[in-house]
Amino acid sequence: MKYFVRSLKYFCALCVLCIVLMGLMLMTRTSALSLDDTLYAMFHTDRYLMLFTAIVVLAALYPRFGFVERKVEGDVEENRQQIVNAFRSSGFSLRSEEDGVMVFRADTILQKLMLLGEDEIKVSQYGQWIVLDGIRRGVARVQYRLDSYIHMTRND
Repeated sequence: MKYFVRSLKYFCALCVLCIVLMGLMLMTRTSALSLDDTLYAMFHTDRYLMLFTAIVVLAALYPRFGFVERKVEGDVEENRQQIVNAFRSSGFSLRSEEDGVMVFRADTILQKLMLLGEDEIKVSQYGQWIVLDGIRRGVARVQYRLDSYIHMTRND
């Protein structure tokens, strides 16, 4: 069910993006077609059917490649301050901590909206690794910062 909801959110976001782009093209007069011609072409030609198909396929695949699990060498307890700082500098804050799992969420409404409401990143320990699990954009930012913070701490 979670997969379906994520796909549906991404489908809506892609549709909004297409509508905004078409609207901007019409407003700036960079479109070769008028509004009437655009709407006619959208519902009566194969070109827009292909666009719709591409949007559906991307939305269906998004949960598979849009969410990741990344590892950083370290210890959750020992490197707790570096973890909190890495998330804070990426726009996330600690919301809960249970059974060795830290849960971070985006700080601002805009950031939550940009992440389509999928702003939760979980941090846990797996052997010698700190595991970051969540949306790719958020995890990638935090992973880079956390790795840097941990390396700076080790070198000091």
